[in-house]
Amino acid sequence: MPRSTQPRIAVLYTRLRVEEKWLFAALERRGIPYDRINDRGQHMMLEDPAAWQRYDVIIARNLSYTRSLYTLRVLSSWGIPTVNTAEVVETCGDKLRTSAALAAAGVPQPQTAIAFTPEAALEAMERLGYPVVLKPVYGSWGRLLAKINDRDAAEAVLEHKAALGSPLHQVYYIQEYIRKPGRDIRAFVIGNRVVTAIYRYAEHWITNTARGGRGEVCPVTSELEAVCLQAAEAVGGGVLALDLFEHPERGYLVNEINHSMEFHTTVPLTGVDIPGLIVDYALEVARRAAALPAYALSPLSGD
Repeated sequence: MPRSTQPRIAVLYTRLRVEEKWLFAALERRGIPYDRINDRGQHMMLEDPAAWQRYDVIIARNLSYTRSLYTLRVLSSWGIPTVNTAEVVETCGDKLRTSAALAAAGVPQPQTAIAFTPEAALEAMERLGYPVVLKPVYGSWGRLLAKINDRDAAEAVLEHKAALGSPLHQVYYIQEYIRKPGRDIRAFVIGNRVVTAIYRYAEHWITNTARGGRGEVCPVTSELEAVCLQAAEAVGGGVLALDLFEHPERGYLVNEINHSMEFHTTVPLTGVDIPGLIVDYALEVARRAAALPAYALSPLSGD
């Protein structure tokens, strides 16, 4: 690590939520020097990385997927380690890329279809069988999801999306509807460990705690651990939150993977120090990077 055996960390953030405050507290408890960098006031000169290269690792907690992705791409081009990497953020921030990565790795997930016109989307829905779930390829907190119960509803929703005009609304990402037992599972993977998991209960079919879901501790069985680690590896690993369904015949199905998760419900519920574990993982990333020769860290270097 440059200049000192004591690593220096930066935390990129947009808004100071409880998660960021807990991360800062975890850094301070460990005596780690760090900087808080609000992404709203930052600019990056591509030919002048010096201001950023004083950091041994950067933890990305941006709210905006686009802002996070492009910032991390630049940091990666400068050879600066990040948690998570730009590649992981790019995959997990795009539901289609996530599904494709899971499918390529043979990870169980709900049946998924992609279409680019209302007519093709309707055909895919008919093939999957109602009800289906229509999702935006980008987005979080359960926003803009639609459970479509029949053809009439499908035609109405597809007509509405076609009228919105945005190119992203013309990408129809469709999944089979999984009849959950009133809950789903959120599991947290840090590095090569499933550190904890919770059930999320709700009367509504969307169980996000951000939408009113209720948390309860979920035991991490060997089967759940195996599926989570396989899924995390498929998208590149790091610090991840996985949402899973329990299917009576097919077992655990991975629904989505979050690259910048919230954990304000999970930490008090489980007692697991997720912010501390994130800091420990970031320190390990910095240590591993420091052990590599300079040419291995920077894609812009010479031979």
